Parts: sequence; C-alpha cells; structure tokens
Amino acid sequence: MRVQASRAVVSEYMGLFVNRKAYAVQSPLPHPASGRHYYFRPTDQATGKPTELTEDSARQHLEGAITIALYAINPLTQRSKWAAIDADYKEAMDDLLKLQNHLERQKVYAALEKSRRGGHLWILFREPQPARDCRILIHDVASTLDVPVKGSGLTEGIEIFPKHDELQPGEFGNAIRGPLGVHRGAGQRFWFYGANYDLESQMSYLRRLPKVPAQQLQQLIGGERGSKPPQDLQAKCKPFSTPTQGKGREFRILEHLSTPLQKVGRNYVTQCPSCAAAGHDRAGDNLAVLIKDPRFYQCWAGCTKEMIREALGCPIRYRQPA
Repeated sequence: MRVQASRAVVSEYMGLFVNRKAYAVQSPLPHPASGRHYYFRPTDQATGKPTELTEDSARQHLEGAITIALYAINPLTQRSKWAAIDADYKEAMDDLLKLQNHLERQKVYAALEKSRRGGHLWILFREPQPARDCRILIHDVASTLDVPVKGSGLTEGIEIFPKHDELQPGEFGNAIRGPLGVHRGAGQRFWFYGANYDLESQMSYLRRLPKVPAQQLQQLIGGERGSKPPQDLQAKCKPFSTPTQGKGREFRILEHLSTPLQKVGRNYVTQCPSCAAAGHDRAGDNLAVLIKDPRFYQCWAGCTKEMIREALGCPIRYRQPA
C-alpha cells in the first residue's frame, strides 16, 4: 500500500531537515558496472540548471517515489539544523547505541534510524548551529568513547555530518540520505526507532524529541575552548571557479592513478581519489575515465574535477580576480 504524506507532514519535515534548497536524488537504476545506486543532482531539462528542492520533491521522497539526499550546511550562514552520524561497518549499531546513550546522559536526545548496513544517529538543534560546533560535539563524544572516526588512515568508523567547518562560495559539501525515505538499492524504507512505522507517528516522535539549544551546545563543547576537528578528517572540497589556462604540460589523469584499472564498455573504471580520501569507494569503481580520450573523466558519486585533482596532488590553479 502506498504511503501518503500530508502537507503538514511535508512542511514539518522540511523545517526539521532541509538546510538549503540544493539536493541530490538517488538513481532508481543501479550502475551497470558496480550495481550501486549513486546520487546525482537533478537538472531542469529545459535549462540544464540544477533544480531546487520543493515541497513536492520532499513529498515524493516521503511517499517513496524518489529518494533524496540533503546537504548539511546552509552556505549563507555556515550553520546546520542537525548533526548526523552515519555508521555502516560490522559494529556500527553497537557504536551508535553507545553514542546515543552517552549523549542522553548529557541530556542530548538523538534519534536513531536504521540504514541498509548500520544506522544513522540524528541530533536536532532548536535553532541552526555553526557547522564547526556540530562537528566538535561529535568528535569529542567519539573520542571519549573510543569510537572510530573514518579518516586519518582509518577505513572504517563513523562519518560525521556536517563534514566541513564551513563552505566556500560555490561549494556544496556532503549530503546524506534524507530520513524516512526508501533506499533504492535495498528497496526498503528505514524508520526511526521509538515510534510506530508510519509517517504520522514518526513525525510526532520527532516533534516531541527535545531539541538542543545553542547554550547547551556551547556548554558541551566548552565554547571557544573546544578543539577544532582535525583537518584531515574533513572531506576535500574546492570552489567551482574558472581554471587558469597554463602553458605547462597538459594534465593526464592516467599518469597519476595508482589504483587498478578495469575496462567497462568505453571507460576505464577505478577508485575515485577524492572518494578514497574521504573514506569512500571501497569497491574501487566510482571513477570512470573515457578510454578514447582520457581527458574526460567523471566520479559517479558526484566528486567534481576540482576535488579529484586536489586529491591527486595536482590542484587546478584558479585565476586571481583582476
């Protein structure tokens, strides 16, 4: 039976989780090489420009027609309405429950949502909080409990959203699957624990969940005395600007890849360096390079050319403003 989302539910959902109108959609069909359902930013067919998230898009997500991913940071304020922890390794649920219980003892009531291979833990704020402070809170708790954080050489551990302290102009940061949606790969909707498995009950549960006020967050992280999360745990992300047309030798990506290449149709497929730097693409198949002309390459998970070049240690140089 099809789930129906009322206008009130959709409006409340957007109020809780949407930080900006940019969003991504999970592909309904698996990638032919990897079998994975990647996310992409939808575009208007007439203009070719990215579309903005609307209440209709959120309704379709809640009703299971599409699956959206939400960005963690509002670039105008560098703030987020929530902090989320994504864990998808063997001991994921044990660590998430450990984090949830510790936070609850600090009177931070996080909502636990099951996922395909683990779970997501969501902390909702009374008003949007600086992304940096959201990250410090989770890093501090994880460090206290000795819960691994993916990055700094660790291939398994929790992922923290927001993944950046702040965004530069033109950046989007990282997105996470919007809660209460149907995962296209699993063909399953994942609910929050603590309420009946229907939209009205789930939203009622989230409505009752105490939201963390700014003063409490500052007390928990020690205000300005809180330590900044390590830079090497932040995903690489560069602004979309016009690269300089240097007179040096043309960049050839195949000369900089150290991971195995496999031929899939007209492309070489290998691990995306940018995804790998953020602890992703363990299957090693996110990056496609056109065999006929290797100047053309694309990350199926959405990393930009700037991000890939940066991860390879060959950043694109940008023109300085005149």
